[in-house]
Amino acid sequence: MSEAAVSFPPARVGADIDTIDTPALLLDLDVFERNLEALDRSLAGRRVRLRPHAKAHKCPEIARRQVARGAVGICCQKVSEAEVFVESGIADVLVVNEIVGAAKLARLARLAGRAAVGVCVDDEGNVGELAQAAADAGSRLDVLVEVDVGANRCGVPPGPSVLALARRVAASSRLRFAGLQAYHGRAQHLRAPEERRAAIRGAVDELRATLALLEANGLPAAMVTGAGTGTYELEADSGVYTELQPGSYVFMDADYGRNLDADGRPVSRFAQSLFVLATVMSRTRPSRAVVDAGLKAHSVDSGMPLVCGVPGARYTRPSDEHGVIELDGPGTLVLGQKVRLIPGHCDPTVNLHDWLICVRGRLVEDIWPIAARGAFF
Repeated sequence: MSEAAVSFPPARVGADIDTIDTPALLLDLDVFERNLEALDRSLAGRRVRLRPHAKAHKCPEIARRQVARGAVGICCQKVSEAEVFVESGIADVLVVNEIVGAAKLARLARLAGRAAVGVCVDDEGNVGELAQAAADAGSRLDVLVEVDVGANRCGVPPGPSVLALARRVAASSRLRFAGLQAYHGRAQHLRAPEERRAAIRGAVDELRATLALLEANGLPAAMVTGAGTGTYELEADSGVYTELQPGSYVFMDADYGRNLDADGRPVSRFAQSLFVLATVMSRTRPSRAVVDAGLKAHSVDSGMPLVCGVPGARYTRPSDEHGVIELDGPGTLVLGQKVRLIPGHCDPTVNLHDWLICVRGRLVEDIWPIAARGAFF
């Protein structure tokens, strides 16, 4: 094997923000902690469990804090993510994805011997493969049937297709039919609240009918899990969902900032805690600054990052290692100045970094490894 790269944190605990090497992923701890508290307050009195989506943060320290606050466990997307979180002490991990391929299935089944592990299916052949992998490993897997409630991605249609798969799962001694995965990803970023309500209402109606069908055939679904940061309160109030999977709420991003409330203003329950810290590396024209954070520092799949605290500044043109900021006028940016950028999409941005530099005020309080960074197999 070739030599592995060694990553050193771009900061030291106790140092001032201005000493952080850039580009770096910055977490404002005061805001992060308020976001955790805000979610807890919003769910007080509601009879649903919280299973935060760890693909957003990929950080065991954050997962441990979420579980300490009452989450039943975490969910993630890939076997390698699940391995990282189980290794870090998370005892209940749900892989909210289909897992295909002998090597991945074997790893998943072995992991189920160390923690409570669940997985999703939308194909009868895959059910057989899961059962065989669990038998080979001497373990037992919780299996959820994924229902397509509007994401138009994975999952079988509501109704008889769900019943057929549930029967197939329940017939195996190595698998346990644990319930339904029903995540409406597209609804998370519908801007108007009435659009989000309509999307979740449609999903809930289909799920309610499907649950009745399962119950009538002796296969009650003990768990219905799904929801995200943009709609979780709707699922919580549905009377159908038993678990919620918001992830981005701990960080937020520019795209979620475009969701509106009933008054037409940006939804404000959660605040921006995550930033890419960049440095002005070139300042050759009055209306332009170039920073050292480009495509390798943040994802632009949901649009360009926002420039925080610099009026009239627009991040307009990323390349691999550079980001061009256009200014309405000469502006205040000078060579060497640190700039906070709000990522367009927090999840893939986090996956580009090895460390979360945790600050309180102007000081670095802690540094958390993003241990599941790159865990996509």
